Amino acid sequence: MSDIETFAARAADLLGPRGFTQDPDLVDPWLTDWRGRFTGRALGLASPATTEEVAALVKLCGEFGVPIVPQGGNSGMCGGATPDDSGHALVLSLRRMNAVRALDPATMRITCEAGLVLQTLHETVEAEGLRFPLTLGGKGSATVGGLISTNAGGTQVLRHGMMRAQVLGLEAVLADGSVFSALTPLMKDNRGFDLKQMLIGSEGTLGIVTAATLKLEPAIAERRVLWAGVPTLPAARQLLLHCQKQAGEALEGFEVMAQGTLEDVLHHLPGARAPLGEPHGWHALIELVASADTRDALGDLAENVLASAFEAGLLEDAVIAANETQAEQFWLLRDSVAAAERDKGPAVQHDISVAVERMPDFVDMAVPLLEREWPGTEAVAFGHLGDGNVHFHVIAPEGVDPAQWYEGDAKAISEHVYALVTEWGGSISAEHGIGQLKRETFGRMGDPVKVALLRQVKQALDPDGILNPGKLVP
Repeated sequence: MSDIETFAARAADLLGPRGFTQDPDLVDPWLTDWRGRFTGRALGLASPATTEEVAALVKLCGEFGVPIVPQGGNSGMCGGATPDDSGHALVLSLRRMNAVRALDPATMRITCEAGLVLQTLHETVEAEGLRFPLTLGGKGSATVGGLISTNAGGTQVLRHGMMRAQVLGLEAVLADGSVFSALTPLMKDNRGFDLKQMLIGSEGTLGIVTAATLKLEPAIAERRVLWAGVPTLPAARQLLLHCQKQAGEALEGFEVMAQGTLEDVLHHLPGARAPLGEPHGWHALIELVASADTRDALGDLAENVLASAFEAGLLEDAVIAANETQAEQFWLLRDSVAAAERDKGPAVQHDISVAVERMPDFVDMAVPLLEREWPGTEAVAFGHLGDGNVHFHVIAPEGVDPAQWYEGDAKAISEHVYALVTEWGGSISAEHGIGQLKRETFGRMGDPVKVALLRQVKQALDPDGILNPGKLVP
């Protein structure tokens, strides 16, 4: 019996028939990332049910030198949960570990396992009059462990911060099979490095997140969703500053898209209508929220925000959603940008950030530059202006061969975008992570001191390199 056959037999004995399989029909669906950009091979799929099983499996993998590729909902954007094509790695799915271990409405905390799906988390805490203040388009598949491992963002970062800000405690299995357990939240804990923060955003390269204690918020009692038209992206930035000043913590979200992007979405969604009667250079989707004790004042606040913005000449037109149905329709327009873009053909996506105050100038510089350098392309920026983060996509010219374009111009375009972002002191990955998609670029363009430190930490915690090799760390 070969070493691989011996490993497989022992893994099957450890995890049982539900926990380990080499059946191609069960394994193959998890070998391609959801965007279809990366496909690998694996010696099997492991689905442990407990932290103890994860720990035992990691020790077994260390004994046989089997690389481990942790996977949550397989909804990442950078191929961080996809194995390479060697066939030597084990895909480790955390989807069976989806229990809520504790939920305390009084302290507004929940302790749950890594495989809990974000939408299920939302529904669970909503039943207790609470909410988890992070959401994104893939909430029906994204898991808590994946969100932590990539330090996910979303549309509520403006008020609540990234996933890192929501994590109060963490449990993870390290490369030697030991369990780092720090689920109990402490307001003060000065015992050296904050190790949980090091694991957050590490994309499974330093440890495998198995559970977390998360911070919750009171449920939203009332919200107002506004749609505003402005002439330029710098004007949208001024409107954002006005909303922050006038609305304070009631400002939950501020998303932007250009007129052309809105038209693409309207073409994509049957029966969809533009919120405003006339076209505008840019559009801002604004959400204001209130808790139970401030809900009665929210309507007046929304109207005052818009009235004062009109008086200050900060917008051309605006409307407040008349009801919850219309509010959801407004958000559907924003959430459908990526799908509408796919209708137009191949595109290369960039998740970038620069200093918040510089983002409008960056977009105004980069869009015409790229469209001039690569005639026929369409550069599109949309997303979380208030975070200094936009999704900067470049759509291929009509009629190109997708495979050739991705291997040629698309790579050159991405290099140019990332070089520009680096020149502006920004980040080539604002919220989607590095994965395998940006690993080489990160190694070349990243701060050499930072890259060296990442390598040293990786070497210290995973000396044999079995945890998600080929991802994040150049």
